[in-house]
Amino acid sequence: AHFSVELFQLEPFVADEYIERLVWRTPGGGSRGGPEAFDPKRLLEEFVNHIQELQIMDERIQRKVEKLEQQCQKEAKEFAKKVQELQKSNQVAFQHFQELDEHISYVATKVCHLGDQLEGVNTPRQRAVEAQKLMKYFNEFLDGELKSDVFTNSEKIKEAADIIQKLHLIAQELPFDRQVHFSRLIQEFTSAQRRGEISRMREVAAVLLHFKVNIHFVGYYFMLIGGAYLRNDIFEDAGILCQRVNKQVGDIFSNPETVLAKLIQNVFEIKLQSFVKEQLEECRKSDAEQYLKNLYDLYTRTTNLSSKLMEFNLGTDKQTFLSKLIKSIFISYLENYIEVETGYLKSRSAMILQRYYDSKNHQKRSIGTGGIQDLKERIRQRTNLPLGPSIDTHGETFLSQEVVVNLLQETKQAFERCHRLSDPSDLPRNAFRIFTILVEFLCIEHIDYALETGLAGIPSSDSRNANLYFLDVVQQANTIFHLFDKQFNDHLMPLISSSPKLSECLQKKKEIIEQMEMKLDTGIDRTLNCMIGQMKHILAAEQKKTDFKPEDENNVLIQYTNACVKVCAYVRKQVEKIKNSMDGKNVDTVLMELGVRFHRLIYEHLQQYSYSCMGGMLAICDVAEYRKCAKDFKIPMVLHLFDTLHALCNLLVVAPDNLKQVCSGEQLANLDKNILHSFVQLRADYRSARLARHFS
Repeated sequence: AHFSVELFQLEPFVADEYIERLVWRTPGGGSRGGPEAFDPKRLLEEFVNHIQELQIMDERIQRKVEKLEQQCQKEAKEFAKKVQELQKSNQVAFQHFQELDEHISYVATKVCHLGDQLEGVNTPRQRAVEAQKLMKYFNEFLDGELKSDVFTNSEKIKEAADIIQKLHLIAQELPFDRQVHFSRLIQEFTSAQRRGEISRMREVAAVLLHFKVNIHFVGYYFMLIGGAYLRNDIFEDAGILCQRVNKQVGDIFSNPETVLAKLIQNVFEIKLQSFVKEQLEECRKSDAEQYLKNLYDLYTRTTNLSSKLMEFNLGTDKQTFLSKLIKSIFISYLENYIEVETGYLKSRSAMILQRYYDSKNHQKRSIGTGGIQDLKERIRQRTNLPLGPSIDTHGETFLSQEVVVNLLQETKQAFERCHRLSDPSDLPRNAFRIFTILVEFLCIEHIDYALETGLAGIPSSDSRNANLYFLDVVQQANTIFHLFDKQFNDHLMPLISSSPKLSECLQKKKEIIEQMEMKLDTGIDRTLNCMIGQMKHILAAEQKKTDFKPEDENNVLIQYTNACVKVCAYVRKQVEKIKNSMDGKNVDTVLMELGVRFHRLIYEHLQQYSYSCMGGMLAICDVAEYRKCAKDFKIPMVLHLFDTLHALCNLLVVAPDNLKQVCSGEQLANLDKNILHSFVQLRADYRSARLARHFS
């Protein structure tokens, strides 16, 4: 056991090293070559004994551990019990602390209350003492003998000044016969004013300067000098009055800027406010047009007067001072200005349109929206077919430049009033509302309605002697668009240029113009179809088969056919009408389309006949006349088409031996052989073997 304890005390404990040390300490446990021979039995016996010792040691240690655990558990219970007792003691102490805190608060409240009571008693006492002293000093002034040290001691001049200031304030509160004294002073001041004695006026003003009646005196002064003013044109007179007062006030009063500011305040709050109310209230509910005109005029003249008054010295922040005066007069009228403006503009615009349609004895048709109408519109745009019966407009475009000018003039005035009367933060939004009204009545109710009516009035392409008035609609619509765009740029853009409403207005303008351009394009396209239809009717009625295959080849006296003459006359008339109805690139675009369709019509028309030699010459003359007509278009492509057609017609008369040479010429070399062949086949002598052989 002794060895075991020693062996266990070595740190750190390693089992292999523990056994090694045990073997070396056991007799007979060494190696076979040592001084003692190796004795396994003895070593085994030592191991068995040592194991028994370890078991005994283990049991002893285990009992000790159990004893310590029991002791630890006992101490833990005692410690927990002690902690609980401490917690209870802490709770009791905390409760006592709260009670003490409440008691302290109660005592403090009592102390504060007592202090307030003491102060309430002491303050009147101090005031009474102070009042007594002031009464004493006041008596000395009344007696004319200053005996107190504070007045006789030069070192207490500050205290004396403070006392005199207080006595001065008290003196102002003393009762006296104000009316009598005030009337006397006013009479004196009036007399001095009539005599022009500025110095005496200044003396009287100085006497009243430190008394409350000074306010009434200043008011009287305004009445005195303003009696001859503010009678005719109140705004002009107010400016003159302020200029006159500005010259005198510095000579009469010691605080001229205050007196002048008081004068201006009186003018605004008394004279101007009553004048504005009188001018606006009588027409506010009965006549919106006159109300808006008066409001704009009065506000403009008031702000102009304010600008003139800025040149006078009115104190530090005269801009704010004048702005507040203007706001006090007009705020009740400006709050709902835009509602009155938009309401009037809608009713006025509707009346202008209705008066126009009544003058035409026309009842507006319902264009309709959504559903079937949208489907018809999409079909019409894609197929260019007239949907529904054609309406005879009797040449009326239902567009009036006078109406447009009136609508734009009303809107222009609305924009001007909006610019002047709207708060800067509300200006873009208010301007946009006015713009939407213009779009509604000018663009939709007038222009778009006229376009729809014009489209409905376009006859079908196979109608005979159709009157085409849609180009008149196009002409007037273009003029109106220019006026609309000018007002947008001149009057709306400056009001919204620096706000998010700019993009909204531009987008709305773009949408409405694109919508109208689409209808214009549709109408122009259908009108061109009608023109071509009219030409077809002329050709069908006037062109005879014998024109190009006369019975007597030697007795042809005409230079070109009657059909050609009438078609060219009709085309020239339509070209002139297109040029008068449009401007810029639009003219070239429409004439290009008409020219191409005109060429196709003549090309297909010539394909219907057979040509003798003399008939071919006549066809060449007709095409030459058509080419002269095409020159009026002033479109190079159209002229080129008719040049080529004229060259093709030469194939009708050229000698058979020269066919190949003509076909390889400059104008025909690039054409498809089938086209050349189709013209050669129109010759009356085509079937002869000789001609077919030469062409092949």
